[in-house]
Amino acid sequence: MLSEFYVFLRLGFEHIADIRGYDHILFIVALCAGYEPRHWRKLLILVTAFTVGHSITLALATLRIITINDALVEFLIPLTILLTGVMNIVASSPREDGMVEGPRARVLKYFLALGFGLIHGMGFSNFLRALLGAEEGIAVPLFSFNLGLELGQICIVFAILALTLVVVRLGRMRRHDWILVLSGGTSGIALTLMVERMVA
Repeated sequence: MLSEFYVFLRLGFEHIADIRGYDHILFIVALCAGYEPRHWRKLLILVTAFTVGHSITLALATLRIITINDALVEFLIPLTILLTGVMNIVASSPREDGMVEGPRARVLKYFLALGFGLIHGMGFSNFLRALLGAEEGIAVPLFSFNLGLELGQICIVFAILALTLVVVRLGRMRRHDWILVLSGGTSGIALTLMVERMVA
C-alpha cells in the first residue's frame, strides 16, 4: 500500500508539473498574477479554494458518479484561464500600481476559484482514470494522486512568487505592468487554446 501511495503521489506531482499539460499551470499563473510574496497568505487561501473545487470533482468523476463530455471540459479549462486573466486586468490600477481588491471582491474571487476548480478536477480525472485501469481499490490512489497535485501546485505558486520578487523588486518593473504581462500572456494563450479546441 505504501509503494502504491508513493507511485500515485509522484504521478500526481508530475501531472501538474508536466509542461505538456500546461493549461493547468497557466491557470495557477493567472491566479497568482495579482499577488506579491508578502500576500502569500491571501494567495494560499485562494489556491485552497481552487483545491477544494478540483478535489471534489476529481473524486466524483474518477468514481464515475458524475460524467461530462471530455471535449467540453477541454474547452472550459482555458475559458477559466481567460476569465481569471481578464479579471486581473480589470482589477489592476496604474494609480495604485497593483490590484484594487476590496473584501467583497476577495470573497467573490474565492468562490470563482472554487467553481473553476470544479472544472479542472474533471480534467485531472481523465488522466487518473486511465492510470487506474482495472484496479479495485481506488481510495489510496485517489488520495495520493490528489496530494501529489497539491504539492506540485504549491511549488508552482512559490516559483511564481519568487519570479515576481525578482521582476518587481529587483528588476524594478511596476507591479501593475507585471500583472498585465502575466494576465495578458495567459489570457492570449487561453484564447488560442479555446479556438483550437473549438475547431478540433
